[in-house]
Amino acid sequence: MKKFISSLLSLILALASLSAYAQTGATDVPMADGLRAEGKIYVVVAIILIVLAGLITYLFTMDRKVKKLKNLLADKNHRTK
Repeated sequence: MKKFISSLLSLILALASLSAYAQTGATDVPMADGLRAEGKIYVVVAIILIVLAGLITYLFTMDRKVKKLKNLLADKNHRTK
């Protein structure tokens, strides 16, 4: 779990540094300007955040299930020895 959290933090920091480079050319995109002008950019950002939250929740639940199965397997192997 500790390794997963550190990997997730590294990914977030890497993506944050990439967004700094993306700011220079973002004003030339007409679609982004249109979404921003109509206020729809917030809907796009909200959907992206919901998808990311769902993925992170899914990863945490899968991690718990794998740990539980790993512990059950270790207990079973310990009993048979």
